[in-house]
Amino acid sequence: MPDDTICNDLMIDRIIGHFNESARLKLDMADLLPPAIERAAELVLQCILRDGKVMACGNGGSAADAQHFASLMVNRFEQERPALAAMALSTDTSTLTSIANDSAFDQVFARQVTALGHPGDVLLAISTSGQSPNILAAADAARRRDMTVIALTGRDGGGLAEQLSDHDVLICVPADSTARIQEIHLLTIHCLCDAVDSALLGV
Repeated sequence: MPDDTICNDLMIDRIIGHFNESARLKLDMADLLPPAIERAAELVLQCILRDGKVMACGNGGSAADAQHFASLMVNRFEQERPALAAMALSTDTSTLTSIANDSAFDQVFARQVTALGHPGDVLLAISTSGQSPNILAAADAARRRDMTVIALTGRDGGGLAEQLSDHDVLICVPADSTARIQEIHLLTIHCLCDAVDSALLGV
C-alpha cells in the first residue's frame, strides 16, 4: 500500500500545479484578449440599446457557460440594474430533443436562431475547439439572419474562427487544455457583463 502522506503530498502538489497553470494563462491572456473583449462588449451594448437580444449556445461545459451568461444578463452581475435581454439555447429540452430527433443534432441551435433571431441580435457561440458542428451551424444561421457573432473559442479557433466576418468578434484562447480554456471563458463572460454594466450605469 502506498504511504498516505506521500499520496497526500503528491495530490497537493498536483492541485497547486493547476492553480499555477491557470494563473499563468490568465496573465498571458491579460496581454492578448482585452481588445477583443472590449469589442464584444460594445456589440452586446449596442444590441441591447437597440432593444435586441443576445442568444448564447454551447455544449457541455460551454452550455453551462452560455446559461451562466444569460442568467447574469437577465438577472444581474454585481450591481442592480434593469434586466437585459439574453437567452441560452441549451435550456429547452423539449425543443432540443425534438430537433435532434426529427432533424439532426447539429441543428439544435441553428433552428432556434432561425426561429428567434432578428437582424441586429447577437449570437454568443461558445466552443473550446471551435469545431462543434452545431455551433458552426448556429453561427451560419446567425449570419443568414443578419446577426453578429461573438465566437468564444480556444486552440486555433477552428472552423468557427474561419467563418467569421469582419463584423464579428473572435475571442480565442490559444491553449490546448479544455479546462484552462473554459476557465478563461468564464472570466471573459464576467468581463463582458462588467463592461456592459459599467457602460449602462456609468460606473
